[in-house]
Amino acid sequence: MQAYFHEDQRLHDPRHFMVNGAVSANPEQPARITELLKGLAKAGCEVRTPINAGLGPIAAVHTPEYLTFLRTIHARWCRIDGASPEVIPNIHPDRRTASYPKSAVGQAGYHQGDTSCPITHTTWEAATWSAQTAISAARSVLEGAGSAYALCRPPGHHAGADLAGGFCYLNNAAIAAQVLRDAGRRPAILDIDVHHGNGTQSIFYHRRDVLTVSIHADPARFYPFFWGHGHERGESEGLGSNLNLPLPRGTGDEAYLATLGAALERISDFGADAIVVALGLDAHESDPFQGFRVTTDGFLRIGRAIASAGLSMVFVQEGGYLSPALGDNLASFLGGAGT
Repeated sequence: MQAYFHEDQRLHDPRHFMVNGAVSANPEQPARITELLKGLAKAGCEVRTPINAGLGPIAAVHTPEYLTFLRTIHARWCRIDGASPEVIPNIHPDRRTASYPKSAVGQAGYHQGDTSCPITHTTWEAATWSAQTAISAARSVLEGAGSAYALCRPPGHHAGADLAGGFCYLNNAAIAAQVLRDAGRRPAILDIDVHHGNGTQSIFYHRRDVLTVSIHADPARFYPFFWGHGHERGESEGLGSNLNLPLPRGTGDEAYLATLGAALERISDFGADAIVVALGLDAHESDPFQGFRVTTDGFLRIGRAIASAGLSMVFVQEGGYLSPALGDNLASFLGGAGT
């Protein structure tokens, strides 16, 4: 399987995030890349450098106002007397239709949904190359590859059209799906990260041309809390084109695979001819977030099940944090998916 990655994705190196009201070390670190590359080598994947396709495919998903914010906010933030070295918001509007302020502090609150997406002076460059990685993988599939893997870091599935959150800035899976859609394909996004892909859901929630399906830990007591519940089916033209399959904390291989079967059945009923897999490896039993108890062998079986759909596939890396099993989990999944 062809894989894509750009070295500038290492540049984003946030030191902190806030969780439970406390400042903590940020788990979304460049060291994740090293472990994932080990997994690609073990799986026998050739890693190529993505091509810069420009901002067009990114702006097809994200608003220009938001892209301007991401590109300029750190320099503006640093002009604030006494500001922290990383952009972390301290105030948020109560609705997306609230007035748009000129202040850097106000715009940070508007465009950053939580305190888990600090912006550094290198975030924009790393995030744009992460998106370009997904674009190159999608175009590889359009050019005839049966599947392709994008080592996207920082990840993307919590990012909305104009909102960062949960370590995510640009929604790589949504961008890849839009590339496929613009080429006339009928894509489904299958998110298997332990956290619900709330950003992806929001981008396509009113659309019927891209199906969004997510298997994740029940958000009643797990991030992102406010989205990912089973009754969320889409709205307007998108009604019925979103499927959430929340599972209890601690879910293991057998229950997960049974639920995956239901997800793949919905994808078949949608008539999809391609799947963008938002590949979270944080469902593993040793992941620091401890949401599910999927084993390394379980990822092999998950990969096989998805491959059995017989569709073109773009694998976009999402979560999966530092543990001794991270690279092995990626290799196991890709081995099942048919590398």
